[in-house]
Amino acid sequence: MSGHSKWSSIKHKKAIVDSRRGAQFTKLARAVTVAAREGGGDINSNAALENAVRKAKAASMPKDNIERAIAKGTGEGGDGDALETVIYEGYGPAGVALLVETVTDNRNRTGPDVRNLFTKHGGSLGEPGSVAYLFEKKGVILVDAVRYSEDDLLLAVEAGAEDISEDEGVFEIVTTLADFTAVRRALEEAGIELDSAELTYRPSSLVPIEHDGQIQKLMKLIDSLEENDDVAAVHANFDVPADVLERVAAA
Repeated sequence: MSGHSKWSSIKHKKAIVDSRRGAQFTKLARAVTVAAREGGGDINSNAALENAVRKAKAASMPKDNIERAIAKGTGEGGDGDALETVIYEGYGPAGVALLVETVTDNRNRTGPDVRNLFTKHGGSLGEPGSVAYLFEKKGVILVDAVRYSEDDLLLAVEAGAEDISEDEGVFEIVTTLADFTAVRRALEEAGIELDSAELTYRPSSLVPIEHDGQIQKLMKLIDSLEENDDVAAVHANFDVPADVLERVAAA
């Protein structure tokens, strides 16, 4: 897992900064709309919606915007059905598997755009199912391992966490989708500050990368995908030393 939880933390912090730019509000609103459409408009019973709303609030999205996005998803606010989640699968440099989550109103636009980005940055778009088996949808919560001890996190296990591991100064708490909200709330109620808490596709195996050149190419591909207006999230199964990842991320 070396470097992977660090990448998750870097992505989270980067997303918060980027999402404060007005253009990113569109992505956040789309995620709220789709979550509401697929699981209903009650955040207490829809973990995906609660997660999307939390991200929107963290980015300082106005309450009215969030409510309109939920209403759109539940059918109260117009054309929520025009949006759909489409997942693209492929390989990046060094054989790293990538799952690209998109929220789109036009597959004929999004598909070619994603394919072109893969090709441009040394990757290849695959067929459905080509890499999905390497990932599993989980709740993943990151906590600072310098500030807290594993004993502080035992309440997460009591609340339903599947696993707690530590690497490079970060605790990674893994949950099922059903237990994600309960575990997150248990930690927050205990006063534990979370670095991030997300529903994500977690890789079951990792591909080690040791050369700066390969990780730079991979990060360029991932960054280019994330910058696309239709892309909601990019998941990858690479294993990179944290010092190399920080150096590349800062470049």
